[in-house]
Amino acid sequence: MLDCLSIIQRYYTPGNDDYRVLVHHSRQVADLAVALSQRMIERHEPIDIEFVEEAAMLHDIGMCRTDAPGIHCHGTEPYILHGILGRKMLDSMGLYRHGRVCERHTGAGITAAEIIAQQLPIAPPRDLLPESLEEKIICYADKFFSKSRLEEPPKTLERARQSLAKFGGDTLERFDALVALFGDPAGL
Repeated sequence: MLDCLSIIQRYYTPGNDDYRVLVHHSRQVADLAVALSQRMIERHEPIDIEFVEEAAMLHDIGMCRTDAPGIHCHGTEPYILHGILGRKMLDSMGLYRHGRVCERHTGAGITAAEIIAQQLPIAPPRDLLPESLEEKIICYADKFFSKSRLEEPPKTLERARQSLAKFGGDTLERFDALVALFGDPAGL
């Protein structure tokens, strides 16, 4: 098992607000992702549960390089790039599979067409959609927790859906496909 906190501490200082936000949020996502993985294993789906926990702990590592003062991040890049930045950070350590999770967890994934239509600062435009079950589980689990309101309980399925509604019908369709695959996480 990777020592995820040691990896995080390469970029974040324990005790600082950005560290607290990242670790708290990541732990919430990891716990739900592990529970969802166990649900899938009970359905005889092959899931690398150790990888799920590691990648969930590291999925937002790139946020420190973004300008997101609401979550105590004072970098220079737009927040939409936190996943791509995280992938570069983890790829530089040889954690390529973990880096893919970073890059593909935003929203319910982002398509090249959405990048172009919304003029997102992602170049070159490309599909950034979760593909493996592990990537999908982490993307899905992430939708139930806020980084700006850490003490709130997990979002309900309906609240998570409402949070994604602003991104349009395709995003909601992808989220609904994740709901169909993994079920309602309430009660896990």
